[in-house]
Amino acid sequence: MNETQRNLGTYLKDHWKTIVFLGIVLLGIGLADIFVDSYLRRLLNLCAIYVIVSLAMNLVNGFTGQFSLGQAGFMAIGAYTVAVLTVPIESRAAIFYLEPMAPFLANIQLPFIVALILGGFMSTAVAFLIGSPCLRLRGDYLAIATLGFSEIIRIVFTNTQSITNGALGIKSIPTISSLWWTFGIALIIIIATILLINSSYGRAFKSIREDEIAAEAMGVALFKTKMTSFLIGAFFTGVGGGLFAALLGTVDPKQFYFTLTYNFLLIIVLGGMGSISGTIIASFVVTLGQEALRFLDEPMAFGLDLPIFRPGLRMVVFSFLLMAIVLFYRKGLMGTNELTWDFIADKYHSIKQALSKNKTSVEGGDKK
Repeated sequence: MNETQRNLGTYLKDHWKTIVFLGIVLLGIGLADIFVDSYLRRLLNLCAIYVIVSLAMNLVNGFTGQFSLGQAGFMAIGAYTVAVLTVPIESRAAIFYLEPMAPFLANIQLPFIVALILGGFMSTAVAFLIGSPCLRLRGDYLAIATLGFSEIIRIVFTNTQSITNGALGIKSIPTISSLWWTFGIALIIIIATILLINSSYGRAFKSIREDEIAAEAMGVALFKTKMTSFLIGAFFTGVGGGLFAALLGTVDPKQFYFTLTYNFLLIIVLGGMGSISGTIIASFVVTLGQEALRFLDEPMAFGLDLPIFRPGLRMVVFSFLLMAIVLFYRKGLMGTNELTWDFIADKYHSIKQALSKNKTSVEGGDKK
């Protein structure tokens, strides 16, 4: 047996649980893609997109410790890039009826995957321009600056009629319905994020989060490392925005208000700032939870003449539930921990020990 075979055998022995779990996940995606209805498929696609964008935000906010609120703007760049470059050429005259599409774009149509990657790079390019001045700020000042630039991006898209069709938005975008697009790309980004965080770059990100002065004293280039995290997060967010546009089949500036960023901030706070698995879990909890409580937006009179429940109660109830979770889990569901096999085993043994102690105390009380 040569060295390569021995290394492969050791890797499979150490990671067989993860490989089996990944196989089950892929099998589940395939079965869901075949058997679930269009409504649930759309909801699951949205969950996967939220995983992508939330991971990108957690990379900057959770792992690097920079309070950035520009996700909606970067998402808009990716969405509009996919929209402009994938809409069929024969449909553009009907979409851009107030003002013709810019000549340098009018006859360009790219495959979806090419436009999606290009959308990520466009977001990265804009993030470089924004990050150069903004990342020299800290804390609330950085949050305000990135939030302001996000709104500037949205307003620019509203006023560039010949490129983005202004406030009317762009329709007839070729849609995706298969779960393989969103979940496949989400899995790639999850794996890439795990590898990044466990590399020397990831350790540099965490050192800046813990103490910038100490990190700089140890030789970490603060601005370069912050910019690296910011650009990678912008790329992932642009890809998520492109998937978002292809899922809905239409984009307009109203979809990218700054309130969209708060959804992702809610996810990373709920899941745990600095936890990949926590972000994934919280993305599904928030997205599916908001949809499960949608019935609260329907008027309910309970036999009276006036409706008791008005539209908007869904978010009120959901906010109270999240407040309760935050009160009991102040660092989020996972904190800075990851859902590893060792973590699951430790939790299992601690619960088992607690149950055995309770059983012993109950039996001792009965004997007395």
